[in-house]
Amino acid sequence: MQKNSKYVIEKHRNLVEACAQDDRNAQIEIYNLYYKAMYNTSLRIVNDSFFAEDIMQEAFLDAFSKIKTFEWRSSFGSWLKRIVINKSLDSIKKETNLIPLNEDTNDFIAENDTQDFEDIECKVEEVKIAFKSLRENYRVILSLHLFEGYDHQEISQILDLPYNNVRVRYLRARRKLVEIIIRSRN
Repeated sequence: MQKNSKYVIEKHRNLVEACAQDDRNAQIEIYNLYYKAMYNTSLRIVNDSFFAEDIMQEAFLDAFSKIKTFEWRSSFGSWLKRIVINKSLDSIKKETNLIPLNEDTNDFIAENDTQDFEDIECKVEEVKIAFKSLRENYRVILSLHLFEGYDHQEISQILDLPYNNVRVRYLRARRKLVEIIIRSRN
């Protein structure tokens, strides 16, 4: 297994280096390796398939134009995902009149005050529908944490928000998601 993962890393390194030399075939191969994941990342944030498609395309164009600056401090996929997330967040800011991402105050919500999400059995479709109905501020936080795997500190840095605001908003978003699911069952 380790031998195989080393091969994948080296293959991706070779592809990225070829992309830096403007090798169109390597760019197509990188695109084919990552486009589905990047599209899904954007879609979960912007909640619109057309915007997500545009964002994903723009992210690849940006990545290919800046690929010479990529320094391998993270995986190429992580670097590309960060571009997609930033473009998705920028799109939300431009296209909607949202309550600013830093609108939540430092209101404290005790962890034991929230409903235990794990105790609620629900169908995947219920979750998808409920997730789409969340306002952007909540959907972004949940998406970054649950689907993209970022912890609260990383989300704090991505959104340029204080850690406690991210934590509170995550708890509120999770609670709201559960409420929507419960309400849809009644």
